[in-house]
Amino acid sequence: MIQIINLHKSFGEQKVLKGVNLSISDKELIAIIGESGGGKSVLLRHLIGLLKPDKGKILVDDEDITRVNRRELDRLREKFGVVFQGGALFDSFTVFENIAFPLREKTGLPEDEIRTKVEESLEDVGLEGVEQKYPAELSGGMRKRVALARALITEPQIVLFDEPTTGLDPIKLHAIHRLIVDTHNKHGFTGVMVSHDIPEIYEVVDRIAFLYEGAIEVIGTPEQIVHSHDRIVRQFVTGSLSGPIQATHYTSGG
Repeated sequence: MIQIINLHKSFGEQKVLKGVNLSISDKELIAIIGESGGGKSVLLRHLIGLLKPDKGKILVDDEDITRVNRRELDRLREKFGVVFQGGALFDSFTVFENIAFPLREKTGLPEDEIRTKVEESLEDVGLEGVEQKYPAELSGGMRKRVALARALITEPQIVLFDEPTTGLDPIKLHAIHRLIVDTHNKHGFTGVMVSHDIPEIYEVVDRIAFLYEGAIEVIGTPEQIVHSHDRIVRQFVTGSLSGPIQATHYTSGG
């Protein structure tokens, strides 16, 4: 579904991505972990074309999104849904209006069909009956659920999650993780999640990619990551990673 090939990105003198290689299979749910400020969200923004790389390719269904024109990029973006870190809900819109927004922008569906789809989407995330509330009237966990409902309303092939549990207490964190698993099982999208939730993320995803110093250090199943002999990975997952450490980066396959 997605192939990231030798991706480089700098901001001025700061090199953030230094040759990222990653293959993500159709309907796979994968997490990207790593140090704060290490480029995880920058990588995610490249996947949807919000940033252009200095070098490298990103293939989505064999189309390189880094080299398409604006119209083609808009077409490719229709494959994506995004759950932003803070939810990114419109404060002046009701829950219904927030979730309906992508349908009104991208489709010509009549309002009665839009209403049906919004109600079904809210049912998927366990939020029936809150259509007329505003984001400010919702808890943090509820806002995350609304953001997920909005991301899924257009039935995307790929869903990007940018730290979807930031700011939640452990109970709500587990609830959102469970919701992501349930909606993934139901809708069968390909999911890419940036996360700091270790070890909680082990119960959610199929594979984990560890981004370190601008490249993928190791990729594997949660079990492989837990039992990795890579010193950098071991220090990170046990919470003891500090200071620059020499390491050999690997390029990942599928």
